[in-house]
Amino acid sequence: MVSTHPIGVQHAGSQYLPLRRNTSPNQELLPLTARVNNHGCLEIGGCDITTLVQQFGSPLYILDEETLRLACQQYRDGFKQYYQGESQVLYASKAWNCLAICAIVAAEGLGIDVVSGGELYTALTAGMNPEKIYLHGNNKSRSELTLAIESGATIVVDNWYELKTLVELADSGPIRIMLRLTPGIECHTHEYIRTGHLDSKFGFDPNDLDAVFTFVSQHTSALNCVGLHAHIGSQIFERQPHQDLAAVMVQWLQDAAKYGLNVTELNIGGGLGIRYVESDDPPSIDEWVKAICEVVQTACLEANLPLPKLLCEPGRSLVATACVTAYTIGSVKVVPDIRTYVAVDGGMSDNPRPITYQSQYRAVVANKMSAPLTETVTIAGKHCESGDILIKNAQLPKTEPGDILVVMGTGAYNYSMASNYNRLSRPAAVVVANGEANLFLQRETYQDLIRQDCLPERLKK
Repeated sequence: MVSTHPIGVQHAGSQYLPLRRNTSPNQELLPLTARVNNHGCLEIGGCDITTLVQQFGSPLYILDEETLRLACQQYRDGFKQYYQGESQVLYASKAWNCLAICAIVAAEGLGIDVVSGGELYTALTAGMNPEKIYLHGNNKSRSELTLAIESGATIVVDNWYELKTLVELADSGPIRIMLRLTPGIECHTHEYIRTGHLDSKFGFDPNDLDAVFTFVSQHTSALNCVGLHAHIGSQIFERQPHQDLAAVMVQWLQDAAKYGLNVTELNIGGGLGIRYVESDDPPSIDEWVKAICEVVQTACLEANLPLPKLLCEPGRSLVATACVTAYTIGSVKVVPDIRTYVAVDGGMSDNPRPITYQSQYRAVVANKMSAPLTETVTIAGKHCESGDILIKNAQLPKTEPGDILVVMGTGAYNYSMASNYNRLSRPAAVVVANGEANLFLQRETYQDLIRQDCLPERLKK
């Protein structure tokens, strides 16, 4: 058995990571099981990263099951501790929707938020109880709506077109729906805006509330409106915006009651941020849950309303930190007096967030965890695109071709937004636990890349 020690206690000069070890996964840089063995190599879930790359190739997504499960448990148990009414945590699966992750969150008692027929089908196939599935989207097709109705999922209605379409589709009893409303609150990272009219493609405008509630109350034979939903952004560190949102939504509950609507569920969305780099300082899952529960309970008490079933939809804060991506380092280009480019065998096709959102990440060299940090480099992808840069000014030990670079916090919006740009195949993904690694997404082959191609007869030679 190879001895290990936790990340954050290596000797001076090594790739020391100042992790706080608060055991709230969203506040960590690496998965909670990350260790360095006595060979100076990074391990996650008891598995040596270099060995995983030898076995499964690279780029490789590595998901730590323990970290994901703990995040699920902290959300689930936090609501049970701080909320006196019924609650349900839903995984916002747009972060990473696949059979294995859906199965893990279902096993932890979570429901799931889906935004397409494909995500819905995946959740159902993974064994998720359809009563715990909520279908979102601002332009759901009739086929997607029909699949949700037939499966028994709840539909979060986004607009008038969808509301009227559901009335047409309701031929076997009322359809279970929630109404998505735009609260006039927007928050992304450190920006917080409150306006009377929020410029968003999602949800009914607050000024339409009377008309919407009137319409629903006139079509109770087709529509069973069980709740209200709102979402204000993502990668949020501040608690006040969500507290303001909860207070606004309780007022909407009062308004709905005036129209005879028995609204019993309140979904306050998600958006809690994670720690991508050392300077990020998000609140813990427990702190976020406690703040939400307190403000909803206080607002309901002041309004003399019974506590609604309280729902939330975390995505990034559940799965992002649980995953890292391992790459193999290849070419190096030194531009004198400017920068050094270190290229890896992936890039924007497996992680489009840096080029799309200018997102920042932290990286280490998995096979040199005890080596001193002597280089400042720019980590470049292999795509034919100048902007294919994963990390600028990364602090690394001296690297050479064949080293294994690990980028942290890649569980959310990496595989789910991955592409085949330049006809690169999408990477494999493994889940690790107790020293065992299991493949849960196969690496695409060249044959997979052309599987859907059709060559007209007149073009064949």
